[in-house]
Amino acid sequence: MGETFLLILLLIDATVRVATPLLLAAFAGMVAERSGVIDIGLEGKMLAGAFAAAAVAAVANSAWLGLGAAIIVSMSFALLHAYACVTHNGNQVVSGMAINILVAGLGPTLAVAWFGLNGITPALEGAGRFIGLNLPMREWLAPIPLIGPVYSEVISGHNILVYLTLLLLPLVAVLIYRTRFGLRLRAVGENPHAVDTAGISVAALRYRAMLLCGFLCGIAGAYLSTAHAAGFVRDMTAGKGYLALAAMIFGKWKPVPTVLACLLFAFADALQIRLQGVVLPGIGEIPVQVIQALPYALTVILLAGFVGRAVAPKASGIPYVKDK
Repeated sequence: MGETFLLILLLIDATVRVATPLLLAAFAGMVAERSGVIDIGLEGKMLAGAFAAAAVAAVANSAWLGLGAAIIVSMSFALLHAYACVTHNGNQVVSGMAINILVAGLGPTLAVAWFGLNGITPALEGAGRFIGLNLPMREWLAPIPLIGPVYSEVISGHNILVYLTLLLLPLVAVLIYRTRFGLRLRAVGENPHAVDTAGISVAALRYRAMLLCGFLCGIAGAYLSTAHAAGFVRDMTAGKGYLALAAMIFGKWKPVPTVLACLLFAFADALQIRLQGVVLPGIGEIPVQVIQALPYALTVILLAGFVGRAVAPKASGIPYVKDK
């Protein structure tokens, strides 16, 4: 029983770690789409942030400077997306995919040019990484049954970006649903003509939404390369941006269901790591490719059969052209 309980706690701990970038990216996509802008480029902005964070942290030996660089680079790509789609009414899906493709090749190319490595950055050590934090009273509570293991294995031991994410998510939810800016943001995603008639700039609102989207994606990217891992590697996002979009749709563009969807996908990802090498009686060892496909197969199954009718904001993906 003790080993089973510990295994469950470790699985929950891994779920929290894996869910962190998914949660940030999903909320970034939610902010963008609530404003009426489809952002397929979550993957690219996360990857750009991951490279910027690792590159700056490797040179400056500072994870915090890397985080700042990731946010700046990600917000720059968000502004690029807004410029193409909001200012020039470009196709939002094409623009997002262009960013994904651009960053997928640009990161490894710059890594080769700057560091002479094969598409990666130097390994990060010391101050160049966000390491786990031991919260107060961890050692004192550890021997206490039930409470001690939960506190020491699940609550304590995460890096600062995990705790920052847990703080940011409710703040973003309050921003969307409990502030004047959030009311206008949701309104511009549903009926931009009414917002424009009220004398509020539709373009300005969407640009602000994209900046917030880039901010969250930058933190997610920095987490991948300077906290979850110790450097940048080619395609290290591994489809997490698309999983975040799926979680947002599964959550029907609402904060709480989106969080639950992200945790579900993260649990499947954490579980597939534990299942590698498992031998089933009469079947043998499960092929690692099948296990690694588990989170993505779960995404397809849920979206196809269990999500129900997901209605996006009415103006999502539709360029706003002001009436003459």
